[in-house]
Amino acid sequence: MKNGISKKTKVYVAMSGGVDSSVSAALLKEGGYEVTGVYMRQWSPKVLSGECLWKQDRQDAMRVSAKLGISFLTWDYAKEYEKQVGKYMIDSYKKGITPNPDVMCNKVIKFGLFYDRAIKAGADFVATGHYARTSLSSNSLASIAKSNFSARHGLSTGHPCARKIYLARSVKLLKAIDNNKDQTYFLYTLKKQQLSKILFPIGNLEKSEVRKLAKKFGLENAEKKDSQGVCFIGPLNMKKFLTSYIKPKQGNIVLIKNKKIIGTHDGVYYYTIGQRHGLDIKDGGGPYFVVKKDIKKNIIFVGTKKDLLGKSAKVINISWINKPGKFPAALDVQIRYRSKCVKAVLDKSGNLIFKKPQHSITSGQSAVFYCGKEILGGGIIA
Repeated sequence: MKNGISKKTKVYVAMSGGVDSSVSAALLKEGGYEVTGVYMRQWSPKVLSGECLWKQDRQDAMRVSAKLGISFLTWDYAKEYEKQVGKYMIDSYKKGITPNPDVMCNKVIKFGLFYDRAIKAGADFVATGHYARTSLSSNSLASIAKSNFSARHGLSTGHPCARKIYLARSVKLLKAIDNNKDQTYFLYTLKKQQLSKILFPIGNLEKSEVRKLAKKFGLENAEKKDSQGVCFIGPLNMKKFLTSYIKPKQGNIVLIKNKKIIGTHDGVYYYTIGQRHGLDIKDGGGPYFVVKKDIKKNIIFVGTKKDLLGKSAKVINISWINKPGKFPAALDVQIRYRSKCVKAVLDKSGNLIFKKPQHSITSGQSAVFYCGKEILGGGIIA
């Protein structure tokens, strides 16, 4: 402290132009932090031509920053998005598996390049608009949102909550209050040592509360629709996108119970396990679901919902935030975004046995491990 003035805590906020990251920045500013908004330029594939939305999103983020009176930066990660996230996604489809680009986006870009650059630039914390919480920081920010703290009541480096964060030895990553919006499924690759420097300002809020706060702060994007697209591109027709990188190749659709050919498809790569729509089947039966794929022979096997049931999975490339003390470990497991957690047992080798059979266990998707509200880690379904 110098001349009675406490140095403010610096936070770099990843701003997408959407309402969630905008309200996150507003709450931090109101809480007394020194906030810098950062827009990360995404990859703009030539095949999408006019479908790229990054310029409009950047403009929205700039307007919010101007409204809040915070600094604004643009960091160009277009090449990194293409090489490390886009290529991963396309190569995965070429192998016949269904990737999870949002997980890779968080790992490589948001909590990789952005996190490292922000901390190196002098940030005490980085923040995002994810619906998630940590065991230390989220409660203090929720009080800011609900008690409408003025800047002089914010968290400076001398604030007890801030000291608690700095001295944290083991911070937990927790599910968001809003179960419908929880995004911890995409965050299992975070490192334990990173969590003490990450803030999720809206993790204790319902989506409806976030919208109300956006209006209260006078943000122009208060009613902006949530992005439904791929993290690094935006909205797109996945099959149409993939045909620019993977040539169509006609093959047979085979009924798994009797090996009867009941239709054709234009490339096994474009379909995923559990998919029902987009299949050219005219036998009058069904509904049929993709239950298996033969990549070498370019065959899609279809069947009923019962044929999708599986009791086990092999999980590879496991990343732990808090590793269980012993194995086999009884865990709550989520095998796709928005699915419910189910009971399962994981052994040291990554063999996952479900208490009850599960539908559409899909290679390339993530199996994420929880203990109640706490996320422990996760990996890729082989």
